[in-house]
Amino acid sequence: MSVVAASGVWGDLIGQEKAVAVLRAAVAGGRHAMTHAWLIVGPPGSGRSNAARAFAAALQCPSGGCGECQSCRTALAGSHPDVTLVRTEQLSIGVDEVRELARRSAMSPALGRYQVIVVEDADRITERGADALLKSLEEPAPKTVWLLCAPTPDDVIVTIRSRTRLVELSTPSPDAVAALLMRRDQVPEAIAAYAARIAQGHIGRARVLARDENARRRRKEILDLPPKLVTLGACLTAAANLVEAASEEATAATVDVDARERAALSEALGFGGKGVKTRSPGAAFKDLEDQQKARAKRFQRDALDRVLTELTGYYRDVLSVQIHSNAALINAELAGGIAKMAAAGSPEATLGRLDAILECRTALETNVAPLLALEALMIRLRS
Repeated sequence: MSVVAASGVWGDLIGQEKAVAVLRAAVAGGRHAMTHAWLIVGPPGSGRSNAARAFAAALQCPSGGCGECQSCRTALAGSHPDVTLVRTEQLSIGVDEVRELARRSAMSPALGRYQVIVVEDADRITERGADALLKSLEEPAPKTVWLLCAPTPDDVIVTIRSRTRLVELSTPSPDAVAALLMRRDQVPEAIAAYAARIAQGHIGRARVLARDENARRRRKEILDLPPKLVTLGACLTAAANLVEAASEEATAATVDVDARERAALSEALGFGGKGVKTRSPGAAFKDLEDQQKARAKRFQRDALDRVLTELTGYYRDVLSVQIHSNAALINAELAGGIAKMAAAGSPEATLGRLDAILECRTALETNVAPLLALEALMIRLRS
């Protein structure tokens, strides 16, 4: 694998040479190269948040992004006083949070050259939040830079999109992802190549699959499902198992954080101590409970989205075999089962199954009950 990595803070931005050149020119102060608001877009796993963090670090670095100085290290770690990183674990970013960011954006930098606000999930900003953000973009402070990240430009309302400079990222190649895993995480070459191929260019997903045997096991269980969907009972059982597994994954990811948050709130309200206790703690605990439920819902939705992604890759391979495409199989280790599935159906039927997966993803995004959405999907995938 002969993939050349960029240097300094740009080292993890693989396959993004064009975008890195644009951002480097802005850091260097090229004519008309810098602006106060940027919109960084790209498919999931392409490195949007990494690009924004690297750009933020380079803007604070005296050398333009060396990756070694204190400014670079603290900016990348999220501890620089003039770099604010916003990454929500909720379903949306509300108006109150955006107003706090707008207030912060009006402040002068304390140590660095700019006050940089990085919003990693700009597509989750609510309509009222977008209205609050718009004022800051229309009347920017002289030393403030907004870095907004979203999957596509259309995921951000047009009034905000028109006031930002667009930077587009692409899906990195499997070779580039594998090279990054070997260089950054010391993953053996064979596992790195395997994880990069099955992750389909998603850097974060490839890293998890390369480092976590349980993640690879769960993925195999998902890919074992399609040939088993032959009866209505099997479809309903598969849907229930997938939703239950996603719920368990969400609980495992949030239980410790939830407990720490409840303990911190109890201490802040005076419980367990000798200080004066607040008269109405119920509202505070109710707000915390609502936030934790929203976070758990997002984690469950993310887990189900990974299921849909794996199923999409499987049926993409089936379709590739049916139309005699020369494209490499994502799931090459399942070539025998994929060929059998392809022979048993038609390309039109496979396209129908891919459409069903897309419709299921849309249903989940519009708050359809996960079990109902997955049951409908499994029935439509039935062989």
